[in-house]
Order: sequence, then C-alpha cells, then structure tokens
Amino acid sequence: MDSLLLYFSMAMTALAASTVLGLIGLKGFMVWIDLKRAEIGNAMTSTTPTVGQRIDVADLKERVRRLEAIAAGVDI
Repeated sequence: MDSLLLYFSMAMTALAASTVLGLIGLKGFMVWIDLKRAEIGNAMTSTTPTVGQRIDVADLKERVRRLEAIAAGVDI
C-alpha cells in the first residue's frame, strides 16, 4: 500500500510539474507573439520612405538599368 501511495504521489508531482512548465512556456510564447505583432505594426505605420531612402532606391534602379543594358549588349 505504501508503494502505491508513493507511485501515485510521484505521478501527481510529475503531472503538476509538467503542467506548470507547459503554462510557463505558453505564456512566454504568447508574449513573443505579441512582440512580433507590435514589430509588424510599427513597420506598417512607417510606410512613407525618407528622402535618403528614395535616393538610395533611385540609385539602385539606375544601377540595375545599367546592368541590364550591359547584359543586353547595349552601349550606354
């Protein structure tokens, strides 16, 4: 009878410990998801590019145009 009580208490302790660890992991995951949602929300609110970003994009487009011309064999 004593061994049965010992095994039952060990099983209940293991179940309680795994439940607590699972809840802690779930809470951490929910906080991480909220953080990622906030990052996405901040990224979506700042959609207007700055002047520097526009200049960089225009420079990259010019480089791509030149590379495409070189690949096509057209002299610029």
